[in-house]
Amino acid sequence: MIEESVKIHDRYSIEIKLGFNARRKSAVSDFAVNTWLFIPNSLDINPLTYEKKDFYRDVRSNIRLITPVYLLRDIAGEQNTPFVLLQKSFENLASHPSRTHTAEFEYQIKMFLSILKSALRDDLAFLSVVENHKDKKDLIAEYLETVHTITSRFRSLRKIINVSTIKKSWFEYFQFGDEFMSNLVEQYLFKLVENIETCKEKEFSGLRKKVIQIIQQETAYRREKGYPVVEKKDPHHNRELILRLGSLKKFAENELFLTTNKKRDGVLVEQIYYSIAAGLSMVFATAIAFSFQMRYGNFTIPFFVALVVSYMLKDRIKELGRYYFAHRLGKRYFDHKTRISLKDIRIGWSKEAMDYIPEGKVPPEVVKIRNRIPILQANNRWLSERIILYRKLIRIYRPRLDEAISYSTTGIHDIIRLNISSFVTKMDDPGFPLYRLDEDDSLKTLKGERAYFLNLVMQFKYEDQIFYRRYRIVLNREGILDIEKYQS
Repeated sequence: MIEESVKIHDRYSIEIKLGFNARRKSAVSDFAVNTWLFIPNSLDINPLTYEKKDFYRDVRSNIRLITPVYLLRDIAGEQNTPFVLLQKSFENLASHPSRTHTAEFEYQIKMFLSILKSALRDDLAFLSVVENHKDKKDLIAEYLETVHTITSRFRSLRKIINVSTIKKSWFEYFQFGDEFMSNLVEQYLFKLVENIETCKEKEFSGLRKKVIQIIQQETAYRREKGYPVVEKKDPHHNRELILRLGSLKKFAENELFLTTNKKRDGVLVEQIYYSIAAGLSMVFATAIAFSFQMRYGNFTIPFFVALVVSYMLKDRIKELGRYYFAHRLGKRYFDHKTRISLKDIRIGWSKEAMDYIPEGKVPPEVVKIRNRIPILQANNRWLSERIILYRKLIRIYRPRLDEAISYSTTGIHDIIRLNISSFVTKMDDPGFPLYRLDEDDSLKTLKGERAYFLNLVMQFKYEDQIFYRRYRIVLNREGILDIEKYQS
């Protein structure tokens, strides 16, 4: 199964998050994602102005594990929870300090934090859409109680490693995790306050006060432990705190990111094809030389002219052969192949390729989903849109994935960020004057907004399943304005 989401990452970047869920009973799972990007011709994006290297400069891909799924209440439970593995790693390190136990100690802290973050997000998202007031009130009360249980249990582990066998640097791993957890809990409690404030009923006012009290307790706890907090009158606008928050996030989540080794795909076959092209050109040149030599002799003007002409044509034949084989190669091979590993175990690979394609090579169902308006369809005869095809092929070896991780996970996420700053350089100013008559027939000028539209049509293939998604990216010179999802 493939899951997808497309959202705005920042003013000039979109984020495409792809989830590849591998079947447990299948040793090998293959996934394919084809994305057609329809670009207005007015943006002057074409093979001369925006080459492959430019596209790959603007595309950033992070491959990570899908976070193991736990309910918040299950994390706070007594059995079969991340706390079991977490506490065991603490005890092993304190009793038998070693490089292996240190690595496991750090790994379990990071996995616990990643699982907690996912559970806090999912449980909050669920209770936010609950409409029944009694159910919502009960869920919020349970959320707060569970958060308190989890933070208390994690902090109680401190006494296990607060012993003479634990180095200062090892103890700091726990402190980093504790600080990140406190900031994480506070972040989601603030979101909970925002959700509670949408409920006008008086029965939620008591819950709001309780949430605010917990937030204040977490802030006081961080001050007590010497962890930085948001300062109202900081002269540097809390930039040091923001830097630290980013560093803590990378510390907590880097266990989910997989080791990747990217290289060009099909290099050996490419060289073989190019050698064949060189050989064909040499056969032509040699045949011309031999035929003129046999007819006119060695040291004659015709033979000399034949050698020069054959040499000239040999280079052209070689280049044409290289172009032909490169075109044929592009249909079978990809631009890059990335090996995906976890703990030195190769769990799969990913391939990607980017090409400009004419509309005639776009599948009819994709053109239909693109759903151009009539005027654009008419204009397309004069290349009103350029089309980029971005292909991805993913393979996951399920048994190796299960071997490499002690938690249960469904597969991997491929998080793709596309920077569109290269697309805005030739846009017109976003302001556009519009005129209308007022009620008294006086002339009024309105400020309109000029926007451009990039259309994404995505095709997903897994086993015998094929489905499509269409997104429209609304942008102007100032950046991305919106991303609209259409039913396909």
